Amino acid sequence: MAWQRTKLDQPTTWVGWSNFSYVFTLPELPQAAINTVYFMGLALLIGFPVPLVLAVVISSLRTKRWLYNILSYLPVVLPPVVAILLWKVFYDPGSTGLFNTVLGWFGLGPFAWLNSPDLAMPSLVLESTWAAAGSTVIIYLAAMASVPKELYEAAELDGAGIWRKIWTVTLPQIRGIILIVLLLQIIGTAQVFAEPFLFTGGGPANRTITLLMLIYNYAFVYNDLGAASAISAMLAVALAIISGLYFLATRRWSR
Repeated sequence: MAWQRTKLDQPTTWVGWSNFSYVFTLPELPQAAINTVYFMGLALLIGFPVPLVLAVVISSLRTKRWLYNILSYLPVVLPPVVAILLWKVFYDPGSTGLFNTVLGWFGLGPFAWLNSPDLAMPSLVLESTWAAAGSTVIIYLAAMASVPKELYEAAELDGAGIWRKIWTVTLPQIRGIILIVLLLQIIGTAQVFAEPFLFTGGGPANRTITLLMLIYNYAFVYNDLGAASAISAMLAVALAIISGLYFLATRRWSR
């Protein structure tokens, strides 16, 4: 479809490179690419360490570990659309909004959140981190359960405390899983759609429009499936290249 002029109400015709050359002239493409990279960077900075820290804390608990496993996974069980609409209420820019009410107790705010060009994208990242962390926590906990207990016993004999055992035993033993989860998060955040679509619709002033939103708009709003397919193909190629370079860069460290 990326090599054809495909519209739902017209016959399909072969156009070769025309869709790709047309896509590069789109005024929204640079902004969508920058926003996507910005979302990826924030999501990795905030969303990558949070599940790992939660998994380490939960695995170190002596009692009621099952309860915290359930609590960490509950956001994943909640339907994504419901979760986003719920958080949209939390992000109410008025002084009666949940987050603004809490911050008001400390003399802060109110903040515009989703209506602010500077706060809109961090707000999306905060919700997506909350919604997706549970799955990663479960993966890390399963990996930590496979670490031989003899290694922890040997570390204790050497006088290592809990944080020393985590740094010298747990993390090195699960580093292969950490690398895989990091790659999956890179790929997943590059394809973010639900949050900007339902929270902001790409606004304010296109500050949260992403590549997936651009693909959606050209496919189903502008009825240009050829251009949407061209952007999709370019994104797929970019992610394939990033994945290949990632595997080459981490091949020795992951062994």
